[in-house]
Amino acid sequence: MSFDPRALAARVRELGNRLSPAVLEASQALYAPFHEREPYAGVRVTRDLAYGGNERQRLDLFEPLELPAGRALPVLVFVHGGGFVGGDKKRPGTPYHDNVALWAVRHGMLGANITYRLAPGFAWPAGAEDAGAALAWLRKNVQDRGGDPERMFLMGTSAGAVHAASYAAHPAFHPAAGAGIAGAILVSGLYDLETAQRNALLRAYFGEDPARYAQRSTLAGLLASRVPLLFALAEHDPDDFEAQALRLVGAFHARQGRWPRLARLMGHNHFTATLHLNTPDEWFGRQVLDFTGA
Repeated sequence: MSFDPRALAARVRELGNRLSPAVLEASQALYAPFHEREPYAGVRVTRDLAYGGNERQRLDLFEPLELPAGRALPVLVFVHGGGFVGGDKKRPGTPYHDNVALWAVRHGMLGANITYRLAPGFAWPAGAEDAGAALAWLRKNVQDRGGDPERMFLMGTSAGAVHAASYAAHPAFHPAAGAGIAGAILVSGLYDLETAQRNALLRAYFGEDPARYAQRSTLAGLLASRVPLLFALAEHDPDDFEAQALRLVGAFHARQGRWPRLARLMGHNHFTATLHLNTPDEWFGRQVLDFTGA
């Protein structure tokens, strides 16, 4: 099957901006023919490395079989979405989310896909804590695998973007020496809980008491953070995510006199924003590479 970006964008547009299992499955099917399948040539994949004691505190590590001489590689750490109550680092029978870590390896990095504890059993701040625990494990172990613990980039999508943003924005989750990441890439996240839609999924993770939402939001912390940030929003993201991006841009401009670094992913929806990585659709990947310096 030939890769036709205009045809794919048209089919994504037809799916609309709804979040549903049917739209997710259709979105996955659009890009599946253009993805690699296991076994991945030239890549070592180590599954289910435990970074904590809970059964969901696991990560998959992707490494090139041939490492460059005398140069440690940056590390891309990916946090999946799932509405705070679902999702996993690999969707059985699909190339997802292996495609994100594979994209990292194909572009001169190590890739790590993490999974984390879920609401309602594990509410805020479990996601940020798990991101920190996974980063701590990687900081101790990637150097022996050719990775650079000083150049780890935390990337999340949807609920995963919220967890990554929470880690970046709240110093309480950082090691003593600082944030411990070289940057954060936040795709279709929620940053201001006081203005976000308070649906059942949001309440399952952040709780029923809106008086706590300001303290649990990430907007103020991201504005004050020294961690380099790259934000992304899909053209066909739901209204709530678009409103959050507008709030983000306005707050950054009001405080810093500039927009944050923001990539608008034309021709994509909430799901394909990351499902397309490691296909011939390279625009967003180039933005990430420019951000990481990989």
